[in-house]
Amino acid sequence: MAFFSRLNLQEGLQTLSVLQWIPVYIFLGAIPILLIPYFLLFSKFWSLAVLSLAWLAYDWNTHSQGGRRSAWVRNWTLWNYFRNYFPVKLVKTHDLSPKHNYIIANHPHGVLSFGVFINFATEATGIARIFPSITPFVGTLEGVFWIPIVREYVMSMGVCPVSRSALKYLLTQKGSGNAVVIVVGGAAEALLCQPGASTLFLKQRKGFVKLALKTGAYLVPSYSFGENEVFNQETFPEGTWLRLLQKTFQDTFKKILGLNFCTFHGRGLTHGSWGFLPFNRPITTVVGEPLPIPRIKRPNQKTVDKYHALYISALRKLFDQHKVEYGLPETQELTII
Repeated sequence: MAFFSRLNLQEGLQTLSVLQWIPVYIFLGAIPILLIPYFLLFSKFWSLAVLSLAWLAYDWNTHSQGGRRSAWVRNWTLWNYFRNYFPVKLVKTHDLSPKHNYIIANHPHGVLSFGVFINFATEATGIARIFPSITPFVGTLEGVFWIPIVREYVMSMGVCPVSRSALKYLLTQKGSGNAVVIVVGGAAEALLCQPGASTLFLKQRKGFVKLALKTGAYLVPSYSFGENEVFNQETFPEGTWLRLLQKTFQDTFKKILGLNFCTFHGRGLTHGSWGFLPFNRPITTVVGEPLPIPRIKRPNQKTVDKYHALYISALRKLFDQHKVEYGLPETQELTII
């Protein structure tokens, strides 16, 4: 009986650790949520809104210049429960020398990118031990840093804006041994995520390659096996009212917020029930071999295309070498659109 009590407690803590993060992630890009603290200007709590705005103005550049990471927050026991919920694992195939800076490009986006978050924004899988002397920064939407409290929360974990200026600062103004982590496919790729799928939105995503050339940062491919398995995403049949409603939401979100609207579901608070918790399925992020990149102040398109092709080749190699070990069939191919 004591064993089962401990087991239930562990499962409960794991579930709560995921529950606390999902609302933060889902609402990061929602304009109404961003504005809520400032609606207080028109209430009796106006002084709180004024203080928030004053602090934001004073501290405006911090999030674009490395933020305020906290080893204490990154090492919270909470993240260990989060890791064990799936579980999540980080695998190194090659060393990363602290003499260089890196752009770690991750695929696929999945719905909520759990693998990237746990592996690079926390110490739950031991990134400081696995890649000693490397400081990771996880890129996300700029709008996150307009939200009081949430802004401080994500900065403490080493999360930074995925803007060109912020990433360039980290790769050129903070010495060496820095690694910015970018989920290259973005929200567009989130719509492609289905269990069993390995389709990436990458063919026209070349900005990260151009940034690597301008800064001389090495490109590192990484793939999170299992990321697409933790949610089921629904695409309703064409011609139905559900599909019309789905497309309306998707077009509206894209136009107003710059985000794609995913119709997804997972499990509920109990196993076998329906809800928005991810399924308990393993996610393994494999980090590949760094691709040396020359520093070119103004790279032309031909050069960008050349290194983009080299990157895709390295990514395919990484995928093919590890797909069977982490649950995909030998016949599975990486599709890039």
